[in-house]
Amino acid sequence: MSMDRDISLDLLEQVNQALNQNTPLRIQGSNSKAMLGRPIGGEIIDTRKHRGIVSYDPTELVLTARAGTPLVEIEAALFEAGQMLPCEPPHLGAGATLGGMVAAGLSGPRRPWAGSVRDYVLGTRVITGHGKLLRFGGEVMKNVAGYDVSRLMAGSFGCLGVLTEVSLKVLPRPRQCLSLRLPMDRHHAVAELAEWGQQPLPISAACHDGDALYLRLEGGEGSVQSARQRLGGDELDSRFWGDLREQRLAFFQGPEPLWRLSVPLAAGELDLPGRQLIDWGGAQRWLKSTAPARQIREQAAKAGGHVTGYATGEDSSAPLPAGLLRYHRALKQQLDPQGVFNPGRLYPDL
Repeated sequence: MSMDRDISLDLLEQVNQALNQNTPLRIQGSNSKAMLGRPIGGEIIDTRKHRGIVSYDPTELVLTARAGTPLVEIEAALFEAGQMLPCEPPHLGAGATLGGMVAAGLSGPRRPWAGSVRDYVLGTRVITGHGKLLRFGGEVMKNVAGYDVSRLMAGSFGCLGVLTEVSLKVLPRPRQCLSLRLPMDRHHAVAELAEWGQQPLPISAACHDGDALYLRLEGGEGSVQSARQRLGGDELDSRFWGDLREQRLAFFQGPEPLWRLSVPLAAGELDLPGRQLIDWGGAQRWLKSTAPARQIREQAAKAGGHVTGYATGEDSSAPLPAGLLRYHRALKQQLDPQGVFNPGRLYPDL
């Protein structure tokens, strides 16, 4: 029996022991997303020893790896083959793992144009709350058996089971990438982005920091250069987007709590104290503010969106409507009937 198989069985044994003793489990890899969700206790089940790329066929645009595999290893293998993870998942710390990427479900600046983590999950292996290691989905899009269960793992924060393996769809890297900085105010930027969104421009990232609009153009050389001439502005170091994704920009510094607001593209300016950064072409707003959580949630709801706190000292999860909470409880009951996996990490009642 291979060492990898032994590690997989070790994880399964730890889960079954927890089930027998009714002991809660706290699932983690590098713990780089610990600032998200509600603080929880429980015995730690660490996935990092269960690592390594299982299979990767660049011609099929599919990669399968164990959940404890560091994202840097996966991204290096893809880069060598001229490919990428289109959703640009943020690491937010050293050693970020594939399992944590899927469990957190976070996407980077390319999200509105390329899709989310969930859109690229083809299949998973999961240890469920029944003490079984099951496979959901497959390694190709046409294999849809259990496909929805695999997608549900994205953003579940470990509340539904222990991910042990993930199959992902990947894409070729763009042939050309060019970034621009266009000085303009926030109101003008939101209006321009709304208009450009209706046109065939090769935009793959757009944010506004209060002083200027930042754009990334990606695609063929002709389309990128044509857009560059039309839009104007000054060329920008493309490393800017990695700094935005990893929250290394000056905006993110300082003692104020950090909030992420997900709102409709055309939401306009939000009436909130503090500093705001517009991301995702307007669909994501970062807020550094000492305003009460209730005020922030009310403004987000008024705009048709919701809020997540990043290490704010507050419950970072947005309250669920009663109907939606019933679905979450039913799903939790099906996959984790004893409630041993990350209890309360997403919502107090789960």
